[in-house]
Amino acid sequence: MIVGRSAETNCLKNSVYRQGRSAVGMTAYLNEASIKTMNRSCGLRTRKAALPGLLVLLGFLSTQGSSVAPFFVEIPSSKNGITWVHDNARSEKRYLPETLGPGCAFLDYDNDGWMDIYLVNYGPCDFFKPSKRIASALYRNNRDGTFTDVTSKAGVEGNVFGMGAVAGDYDNDGDIDLLVTAYDHSPLLYRNKGDGTFQNESSKAGIETRSWTTSGVWFDYDNDGRLDLFLCSFVEYGLSRHIFCGDNKLGRAYYCIPRVFNPTPSYLFHNNGDGTFTDVSKASGISKALCKGLGVVATDINNDGLMDLFVANDTVQNFLFVNRGDGHFEEVGLMAEVAYSEDGRPRSGMGVDSADFNGDGWADLFVANVDQEKFSIYLNNKDETFRDLAMTTGVGQATLLLSGWGLKFFDLDNNGVLDLFLANGHPDDMVDVNMTKVTYKEPLLLFRQEGQKFVNVSSAAGSAFSRQYPARGMAIGDYDNDGHADILVANNGEAPLLLRNNTGQQHHWLGVRLVGTQSNRDAIGARLVWSVGATKHSRLKTPGGSYLSSHDPREIIGLGTAAKVDWLEVHWPGPKGKTERFADVPADRYFILTEGKGIQ
Repeated sequence: MIVGRSAETNCLKNSVYRQGRSAVGMTAYLNEASIKTMNRSCGLRTRKAALPGLLVLLGFLSTQGSSVAPFFVEIPSSKNGITWVHDNARSEKRYLPETLGPGCAFLDYDNDGWMDIYLVNYGPCDFFKPSKRIASALYRNNRDGTFTDVTSKAGVEGNVFGMGAVAGDYDNDGDIDLLVTAYDHSPLLYRNKGDGTFQNESSKAGIETRSWTTSGVWFDYDNDGRLDLFLCSFVEYGLSRHIFCGDNKLGRAYYCIPRVFNPTPSYLFHNNGDGTFTDVSKASGISKALCKGLGVVATDINNDGLMDLFVANDTVQNFLFVNRGDGHFEEVGLMAEVAYSEDGRPRSGMGVDSADFNGDGWADLFVANVDQEKFSIYLNNKDETFRDLAMTTGVGQATLLLSGWGLKFFDLDNNGVLDLFLANGHPDDMVDVNMTKVTYKEPLLLFRQEGQKFVNVSSAAGSAFSRQYPARGMAIGDYDNDGHADILVANNGEAPLLLRNNTGQQHHWLGVRLVGTQSNRDAIGARLVWSVGATKHSRLKTPGGSYLSSHDPREIIGLGTAAKVDWLEVHWPGPKGKTERFADVPADRYFILTEGKGIQ
């Protein structure tokens, strides 16, 4: 079979280009499912018939250099205008909070339909007294690929030892609000005033904590139409509790493993509907489970219409809080088989996510751990238990020597199948001294889902994936409104990384912003159901996930080669939640879908 002279081989060649792959990336892509798919599209009946042509084709592609476009293109600060750099407050004593941040967020703070960016910075605390002003940063999207710093004007500088960014419209006024978690300080609650500025409502709101908070999530646990708040609490820590961990002979300190610190209770705050919150941590059963929480995602694991919580803990068991509908949560992590590793050991859980990756209508779970522990991808057994498919999906082998933080299931190229992105970095900057195969800075990973297996295609993802980073927080969002999910990575002690999705326009898509009226305005807990080519799909609007970060709240639905959906349904959350169906749905653009009012 000669490349360029066979109709079948030309078809295979076009298949490779449609995938947007390099020769190296295509080699990683070859598996039973992918070859069968190309066989069908190119008229070849057997795997054997296609393989020789593919091998010749790969040889041809390898001679063409990097003619195939990478999946992502890094947009440097010189082009995007983001000059902010994280200050990690690193000291010779290696205080633990130094290494855990920062978080970030995609949010549309000015309601112009374009994603802006918030970056969390450290600030004064009991062990850190900066000699110069350090601030978090809010960047307004200029709609031309660049951003402008509006931090001071907006009034969101922080001035605390900030950790995570939790975006959500808690007062249902149509303007996205922002909560910043912190070490040695209660969280900051910034209410969006709708005029480009924010008001610090921390004291008035009553969101007071007595511990170090990390990730958080806005969600409506009682379906009363108002967003409540869950906050992960980490370990008992402070200047007086600092422990020396390191080499006593050399007097060199390392960051302590959290195992040496005591756990703390997390927080649940109920939204009173008047700008204030009531601490219901004890009454709900949340505070009964002492944790070392770093990541949280709200999801519905049993399809009962109530939002549950999956919490990643560091060096103690993970928690799965199932919402029983009476204001009470039952922690079932052990029974659900998501608390420990397969050999019964607690791991260092950090980043989390939840999505129906196999398309069976049930929410699955993902948790990233530290090196030597591998990450876990949990398949929902539909009975409040899960099965870890890390090794069978390919995720386990690829992550064994990595430490994962920000992560998310997302559709890379709008083909209608969920893929996976992982941001990695070891928490100890001196790990290179004691280990040969583990490094402080680590590579980003991009997995493409093929037949419910995740194929590592990082080698075809772009130059940013060939370097290493001290990555922590990560947010997915479409900052240029082209219908493709871009990536923002927050690095510890370094500048953030902005990656533009470069997969092209070969597939169609829907961009949906859901707006609740009877339900919470962010439509958290709503379920989108749609049909493409007589095949039904669904997606739950899940808040939280990743690590210390907030994603673009809009939903991008990949249609593949179909020009439109057959129909689209929205199952609105809440006891009075209705189902609305739409037949004439615009494709390849964003639109607003408001509860009871339809498409706008």
